[in-house]
Amino acid sequence: MKTKHFKHILLVCASLLGISLAGVASAADVNKLVAVCANCHGKAGASTESEVPIIGGYSVDFLVNNLKAYKNQDRACPETEFRSGSKKGQKTNMCNMVKDMGDSEMKLVAQYFSKQKFVKAKQKFDPELARKGKEIHDMSCEKCHSEGGSVAKDDAGMMAGQWMPYLRQALDEFSTGKRPIAKKMKLKLDDLNKEDFEALVNYYGSIK
Repeated sequence: MKTKHFKHILLVCASLLGISLAGVASAADVNKLVAVCANCHGKAGASTESEVPIIGGYSVDFLVNNLKAYKNQDRACPETEFRSGSKKGQKTNMCNMVKDMGDSEMKLVAQYFSKQKFVKAKQKFDPELARKGKEIHDMSCEKCHSEGGSVAKDDAGMMAGQWMPYLRQALDEFSTGKRPIAKKMKLKLDDLNKEDFEALVNYYGSIK
């Protein structure tokens, strides 16, 4: 029963990544079944690529909402590429990856990743900027992103230990309107400048 469940998940991931379903169906064990999903976001969603977010451990609602935003093109879909697997190096974007996914498929993918561990990125940061960023977070962000942005149940993503280059991209998308944003969050971001954003990025990147 468990193997069938993982096969279903892998078929969804195969659709997400544009991989032949025929090849996926012949996979012999669970490790191979879930490996397809790692082609962009790393094993169990623990990305080792600094511009690809770590998604293991995110909440189901957060993941589903973002997949829907990509499908509806409510969120920017910058060009990227497959990081491993048979299509390594080929160009793609998230809108193309999810365009054929249904709501039930999105939920299955989200449920799988939500059960994985969020593995914090090991990266360099500026200690002084991180201290300033903590002050900004405590004053402007903690109410919705509790405990330094480390609680999945907030349904607001997990920023503590997230890759810093990805966080910079996300803040840029929010501040420029390329990504859906709640009114109360927009009001907070409008009061911050680029230096504040960089301080926040260093704070979140410093959390181990």
